[in-house]
Amino acid sequence: MKTKTKIRFADLPKDYAGLCRGLLPRPIHDAVEYANVAEVADAMVLWQEDFTPDQADYFDLLCSLIEEYDAEHVKWPALRGVDILKHLLSEHGQTAADLSRILGGSRNLGAMILRGDRNLTLPHVRKLAAHFKVGAELFIG
Repeated sequence: MKTKTKIRFADLPKDYAGLCRGLLPRPIHDAVEYANVAEVADAMVLWQEDFTPDQADYFDLLCSLIEEYDAEHVKWPALRGVDILKHLLSEHGQTAADLSRILGGSRNLGAMILRGDRNLTLPHVRKLAAHFKVGAELFIG
């Protein structure tokens, strides 16, 4: 069952036993258990630099439980490199014209890539990875 008040990192115990008294980590079997584990992990995620060793171990375990459940129960859509590129451009408030400038090509290059008329080349992928500070593998496929 989801808690009524939002969990705050400052309110979490610093020792492993105390953390386990709040939420005993165990395999996730349904959406409610997933929500409970995710709620605690979400409260912790931004404070990793301040973790005690026990909090770090507990957080790692929660993340492993979430990953196991996701791998078994969540079907992620297959994304192509151009889909990820469109998302990144949108998140950065950039347009096809901006893409053309990033890639250093003709004014139409960005629009052609986003429409699917042109494919990304290896030099394009390298420029995009550097520009968005992501791994080049995101744009391949």
